[in-house]
Amino acid sequence: MMLLERKLNDQFGSVVTHVKSTAKALDCSGASVMIIHKDRIVSEEYWGKHSKDPNAKPIQVDSQFHIASVRKSYIGFATAFAVFNGYIDSIDDPITKYLSFANEEFLKNIPIRQLLTHNHGLHTIDGKLIREFAPGQSWAYRDINIELLTQIIKNSTGKTIAQILNEEVFKPLGFRETGWYDEPNDKLVQVIKEQNDKFWSTSKGTDGDKKNMYVSTRELAFWGYTHLKQGFIDGTQMVSKEILKLATTLQSPNSLNTALPQNGFLWFVKDIPAKRTEIGYHVPKGAFQILGYTNVALLVIPKHDIVAVRMFNRFGSTPGYDYLWDIRGFGDVVSECVKE
Repeated sequence: MMLLERKLNDQFGSVVTHVKSTAKALDCSGASVMIIHKDRIVSEEYWGKHSKDPNAKPIQVDSQFHIASVRKSYIGFATAFAVFNGYIDSIDDPITKYLSFANEEFLKNIPIRQLLTHNHGLHTIDGKLIREFAPGQSWAYRDINIELLTQIIKNSTGKTIAQILNEEVFKPLGFRETGWYDEPNDKLVQVIKEQNDKFWSTSKGTDGDKKNMYVSTRELAFWGYTHLKQGFIDGTQMVSKEILKLATTLQSPNSLNTALPQNGFLWFVKDIPAKRTEIGYHVPKGAFQILGYTNVALLVIPKHDIVAVRMFNRFGSTPGYDYLWDIRGFGDVVSECVKE
């Protein structure tokens, strides 16, 4: 486990207040927040329970939250690993170089870059593949690109997402509260959702390509810290600097409308101001962030030497909750707490 000095203070008190306000708006059963600033844990709080059952376990330091799309940051790392090590020649290679399909005209001439930056234009409705827009001409957040990417990684490297992350990150850093789970256990926080939510699905499989990833607050913060420090931890290069840098460098096509979100290897990256970005307007250039549908978020701000994590166990939004406004607000409050 990563060794960081824990020196709590009230500098980021308004961030804790913001997260608690969001937790109330989401009607979740438990939440947490952790902030690392200048190599110190300066804020760390846990509240609520693992579920709405009166006898549920309290949220605590080793509670693991379902992180939903935050898992894409790990898939981004695995893709960067494949590129850096030459398993993938270039992210501008067409996906058909690494995948074979029968009679799928829609998949031709789509480069891996467009899967990473959500510009591919593909969508599935009722199990049928359709094209929403011409490749590279717009932006849409869909699952099909993740399905294709994970298969490309398996085909090119001969390894699963989980194998790559275990070998390159989890074992070197001693992560034991990060992983993919087939069955519930007493450390996993229950996801609170609407009854018969059509978007919620349970997944099984520990290859790292399914939506069943759970992470503790501290290990998600340490994952962000690993990126912030480019893998140089406790005086040793623990994780490849080149892979981490590649994963968080802006990769969106130059031709993309500047109002649309900008991405690295699935991470949202702050570059020029973008109307549809999920990153706060006051968050400085060079920051990167990942957000999940359970409202979990990881924000890294290199300029201010900050990693900020918020955890919730609510799947989706409650009536009146504007997730885009709220996640931007989270980043802005974090940025405003920094004393120059």
